This record gives sequence, C-alpha cells and structure tokens, in this order.
Amino acid sequence: MGLPLGRQIVVVRLAGGGLWVHSPVPMTPALRGELAALGAVRHVVGPNLWHDECLREFQAEQPAALFHAAPGLAAQRPDVRFGAELSDVPHPDWTGRLEQHLVRGMPRMNEVVFFHPDSRSLILADLAFNFGPDGPGWFALMMRAYGAWNRFGPTRLEKALMRDKPAVRASLDRILEWDFDRVIVGHGRNVETGGRQTFREAFAFLRV
Repeated sequence: MGLPLGRQIVVVRLAGGGLWVHSPVPMTPALRGELAALGAVRHVVGPNLWHDECLREFQAEQPAALFHAAPGLAAQRPDVRFGAELSDVPHPDWTGRLEQHLVRGMPRMNEVVFFHPDSRSLILADLAFNFGPDGPGWFALMMRAYGAWNRFGPTRLEKALMRDKPAVRASLDRILEWDFDRVIVGHGRNVETGGRQTFREAFAFLRV
C-alpha cells in the first residue's frame, strides 16, 4: 500500500552446500550476484499467506529450486509452482539445520516460524515487527496508531487476526522452548540480543 515497510530476505547454507531462502525480495543484479557467490538455491520458503508478492519472480530466476508454501498459500497463488507444504516437520534437507513451527490460531496468516540453532536466531515474517526510531513522520504516526512504533511486537492487525488465542498462546510457548537470542524480522530492525525475553514480553498480553 505504499508504506515504507522494508523487507528482509534470509539465506541459510544447508549441510549439503545448497541454499535455503526465506521470503524472497525483488530480484536485483546485486542480489543475483550475492546468491550466486553463496551457492545454488535449493529451497525457497513462502512462510505465510502474505509474503507472496515476489515468489513468481524468484521462481523465474531459480527454476530448479523447490518452493515450499505455508498452508493455504498454494491455493492462493496458483501461478507459483509449489512442490511442498510447510508444517511443523522440517524437510529432510534442513533437518538438524533449522527447526520450524506453524503458528496456530491465526488462519488468515498461517505463519511458519523458523529457528536456526547455530546462530540462535528466530526467523519471523509478519508475526511481529520492529519499526523505529527513524522514518518519515507520517509513517511513525501511522505505526503508533497500529501500536507498532519503536517497539518489537505484533501490530493491532496481527492481534485482531488471533481468532483462537489459546491456540496462539500454545504456539508461542512452543517457540519459547527454542534457545534463541536474536530475532530476525521480516520488516524493521532485528533484535540482536535478548530476543527471547523481548519476544516473551511482546506477547505477554495473551497471558492476561
């Protein structure tokens, strides 16, 4: 909608040397070169029902990669050739390298979050954001209205999408079992340290 949300792509090198790509961004010559320098793209993940706008373009660039869809995404995007659906069970190619969990209770998002144990990093798409303190004044005002400025956490929109709060709470408890310190967000600034406690505090409203 023209908002300066930014977007992060996450790339993990798998044990076999291939690359795992989370949430593709628009392809540029610089990105194309960086990926080629890292290795061959083997897997591409569409982690929820929202992060889908660059998948078709990325597939044209990486036709040999296996594309993985969050539940419901394949039906939403028939123009993308998905070969697998994400669940709580990692694909054999990244078993032991990444862990994952489908967040329950938010069927209009169906986000699958990932954990990279080697770097102690939690990888999110839209479950939480971390905007501020810099940015256009109008954007700051808008994000404050959504409860998402200069703080890590879900916006009012994500909270409204929590149709089954006990199920969401159970999923968050599962995520908090992982020993992560860093949180990589799809939009905004990463939480570089103390991420597990920050994550816990951001969703403390579900305990009320």
